[in-house]
Amino acid sequence: MEFSHIPVLLNETIEGLDIKENGIYADGTAGGGGHSSEILKRLTTGKLISIDRDPDAISVLTQRFKSNENSIIIKGNFADIKELLQLRGVGRLDGVLLDIGVSSHQLDTASRGFSFHEDAPLDMRMSQSGTTAEELVNTLPFEELRRIISSYGEEKYASSIAKGIVSAREKKPIKTTLELAEIIKQNVPQKVRRDGHPARKTFQALRIAVNDELGALEKGLDGAFEMLGKGGRLAVITFHSLEDRIVKQKMASWCQGCTCPKDFPVCVCGNKPKAKLVNKKPVCANETELHENPRARSAKLRICEKI
Repeated sequence: MEFSHIPVLLNETIEGLDIKENGIYADGTAGGGGHSSEILKRLTTGKLISIDRDPDAISVLTQRFKSNENSIIIKGNFADIKELLQLRGVGRLDGVLLDIGVSSHQLDTASRGFSFHEDAPLDMRMSQSGTTAEELVNTLPFEELRRIISSYGEEKYASSIAKGIVSAREKKPIKTTLELAEIIKQNVPQKVRRDGHPARKTFQALRIAVNDELGALEKGLDGAFEMLGKGGRLAVITFHSLEDRIVKQKMASWCQGCTCPKDFPVCVCGNKPKAKLVNKKPVCANETELHENPRARSAKLRICEKI
């Protein structure tokens, strides 16, 4: 099976993790193993636990790293990273990588239903199990559809798109990606149709809802940070503002010290920072990488270190 995926911000991520040859690391969203492979190259007696919820990814990772004694592969959602690792007796990590969002393989495999460029069943499930996008589109009430499209897609025309979906499904169920893309196109102003594909934000919103991506991110960040030992680093790559905002706020909360009001003469809360930022600002792709991999254009890398 081909699992084509160009790892984003690869050098910056590996450098930021500051890998020790005998350390224990986790790649919580291993995909095709691009980042995992580079981490493994730097280990001698250390271990790398590669986690992914997608059965396709697990199949590829198992084949790719079958002869590597430093590799452990787990099928699961990175949201459950703490539980997954503790079940296997892992008590401390030296570093965790989370590369959030949909993989190139998932986008490029038309049958998975993530893309609005090719006709396919409306699926969008990263784990290939659970509720599909087709089920959401055909069963959710108007107001919930509008909320999802507005909140998760940051779509200005969420109301008209949701109305269009409800109207269309009253005639017949919406089954495929191109059917949905056409409904979206017909329910936004003409000027919007000229500014990139008008379905992009709605498809993003539905994908996030299908996979509970923001809930998984919140839980996964807490679990990953809890598993880090002192000096351990957490590196997170995001691809849109909703994800990046969660990561930024979470890391800021770990780095915060005293929370007493400014007019208190002495600290009474006793709160001390749990982490420090490795980079004050997010790391973005340079021009060379953008030329080679346009999908890196919205990527942001944030790294913090547990203290």
